[in-house]
Amino acid sequence: MASSAHDKAFYVTTPIYYVNDAPHIGHAYTTTAGDVLTRWHRQRGEKVWFLTGVDEHGTKVQRAAEDGGVTPQQWVDRLVTDSWRPVLSTINAANDDFIRTTEPRHIERVQKFWEQVRENGYVYSAPYEGPYCVGCEEFKLPGDLLAGTGEFEGQQVCPVHSRPVEQLTEDNWFFKLSSFQQALIDHYEANPDAIAPRSAYNEVMSFLRQGLVDISMSRSSVSWGIPLPWDEKQVVYVWFDALLNYATAVGYGADPASEEGQRFAQTWPCDVHLVGKDIVRFHAVYWPAMLMAAGVPVAHKVFAHGWLLVGGEKMSKSKLTGIAPEQIIDHFGADSFRYYFLRAIAFGQDGSFSWEDMSARYTSELANGLGNLASRATAMVVRYCDGALPTPGAYEPAEQALIDALATLVPEADTAMAELDFATAIGGVRSFIEMVNGYVTDVEPWVLAKDPAQSERLHTVLYTICESLRAIAVLYNPVMPVTMADLWQQLGAESTLGPIADQRIDAVATWGQLQPGTVITKGDALFPRLEESE
Repeated sequence: MASSAHDKAFYVTTPIYYVNDAPHIGHAYTTTAGDVLTRWHRQRGEKVWFLTGVDEHGTKVQRAAEDGGVTPQQWVDRLVTDSWRPVLSTINAANDDFIRTTEPRHIERVQKFWEQVRENGYVYSAPYEGPYCVGCEEFKLPGDLLAGTGEFEGQQVCPVHSRPVEQLTEDNWFFKLSSFQQALIDHYEANPDAIAPRSAYNEVMSFLRQGLVDISMSRSSVSWGIPLPWDEKQVVYVWFDALLNYATAVGYGADPASEEGQRFAQTWPCDVHLVGKDIVRFHAVYWPAMLMAAGVPVAHKVFAHGWLLVGGEKMSKSKLTGIAPEQIIDHFGADSFRYYFLRAIAFGQDGSFSWEDMSARYTSELANGLGNLASRATAMVVRYCDGALPTPGAYEPAEQALIDALATLVPEADTAMAELDFATAIGGVRSFIEMVNGYVTDVEPWVLAKDPAQSERLHTVLYTICESLRAIAVLYNPVMPVTMADLWQQLGAESTLGPIADQRIDAVATWGQLQPGTVITKGDALFPRLEESE
């Protein structure tokens, strides 16, 4: 697990979010997953790079700005400042970079990339005629469309937005996507883990085997975009500009000797692209084909997570099922938000959000589970040992069972995290917490405290509980960084073991790290009782 300055960084990206509206919890869910994954890898001692950002070009933004009576740039600047950047603080994301597709570094490198693809012979000029969904910003194939119903009867509608598509007729530049059909099939057959979960892999392979058609990589009727370097009357099709952010943000096209160029060498290719399942085709077909066309290595893995459903419907602004992250976080707190969405929903599958389920889990798993354990442990050390962590005596089978369970848990949680199986990793720690709570109930330290002859046994028990909490704090730190830093302080661990973020996953199970004599303090409840919501 050791890494040197020259080792490749573990590079994770969120999708490049479209800024035509404010973020909802579906966006926060993906960013949280990336944040937990990258924090865990940092605690493995790896170099990490975590990128998120926003896609600011395209027809949808242009029209929204016009409707709002402002320029597209003014429109996106306001949304990024007021909504998109703040949500990162709201959910405690520790991203290393935030890319905007209107930034000069992105624009210049997109132009450089497409010049390279053109030089390599994969771009040509031709007229385009066919359906286009502004909501998806996607050229549709006739087979993609559904017959409209109700007010749209007799029209072809987009299956995602349930709205009619527009017929486009333009002179455009085309990308020779069809040239990469076999190369992509070969790549995925040789690397079946490059798309996950399996359902997404099967969908992509089925799409590839049906045959690829060349796709327009430019638009002539849209002005809000990146101009083609060889044809100023055209802008790069929004997806073929947006997808490039993953490479431009880490220095694609920069001088190899520059800091940016060195970052690209140490970061690329991407280890995990996190995407929603509805955009897997862009990321697992168009994007790698573009990279192949430019002679750039493709990403190691595209992971398509499921949808968050509210009342059985996919969350979206257009259907009024979008819930702002602040609405939940103001009530439950950011760490509880992070915990719930990765614990309650198997990453990669659809999951339903309900306020009632979140309240129930908060109370049972966090407040009554971990919170109660921490408050009992610190209170007993303060009460029975004047706040100094006691020296343990001989361990009996009850303690050894916990020590052994922790030794089993850590590698299992590490494997689950590496596979983006957050629910299993978090569930494993949760089971260990239940085990420690069961231990406290069984050994009854409050009874031991009444008998002076049992003082050594009491000290062993109190040390065991606190040392278990040390391990729990480190394992949960990627998920709940603010609350676990609080627990770390209450355990007095900062002064002897250093910052919690520096604790290594591979050392968590080494028993006996908390030093006897350390000052333990009873702080506020880690997970306070919830105010009754209206």
